[in-house]
Amino acid sequence: MTDPYFALLPLGFFLVALLYSSVGHAGATGYLALMALTGVAPEVMRPTALVLNLAVAFITVVRFSRVGLLPWRLLAPLLLGSVPAAFLAGSLSIPDAIYRPLLAAVLIAAAIRLAARAGRDLTSERVAGAPRTPVSALVGGGIGLLAGATGTGGGVFLTPLVIARRWTTARAAAGLSAGFILANSLAGLAAKPASLALLPSTLPVALLCAAAGALIGSELGARRVGLIGLRRLLALVMLIAALRLIAG
Repeated sequence: MTDPYFALLPLGFFLVALLYSSVGHAGATGYLALMALTGVAPEVMRPTALVLNLAVAFITVVRFSRVGLLPWRLLAPLLLGSVPAAFLAGSLSIPDAIYRPLLAAVLIAAAIRLAARAGRDLTSERVAGAPRTPVSALVGGGIGLLAGATGTGGGVFLTPLVIARRWTTARAAAGLSAGFILANSLAGLAAKPASLALLPSTLPVALLCAAAGALIGSELGARRVGLIGLRRLLALVMLIAALRLIAG
């Protein structure tokens, strides 16, 4: 990777953080998609996405928890399984031949979900209730493995499951995902501290842009403001990035 390429990305990171934080996510799949499109090396993509995730998820957690949209009792058992799993998967050295198609699959899944939900807001709905602790821990562990392996926080897998099973309201699911992403991103980075040496020199600018996007997006999310056009555009970017990863 060269800095001239990365220097073009902060604006994209701002938009991704704004969009994702509005629905309780931190943007790892979006950051990875943009970096894949600009030719950033996979070994640099993962720690960069996780560091950006930490900043955006922290801001989002604070915003959503302040308005009572972070169900801590549901989050705790999920993290019981996900954090050690994310640490374990994050410590593995995954060959590029496996990482690229795996990440491509994650981007395609995220794009489909993003496009399908583009016209929806996070309204309240009937809740079936949280599962038992062993079930939550098992679900968290499975998602944690995927999160650690791909360099994401796992929210793209957790949110649709929580909403589909009606464990909490859709808006609370956004806050839940933010907390889940924050913990798993931290575990993923802790698993490979040496990867921090690969972070690009332009990271401070990228962090500032992502944080600014998160401040705006989390506020929009709390006020139920839709960002339909951006969601559809980002879904397209993800699909293009996935195709580039598959093509090599």
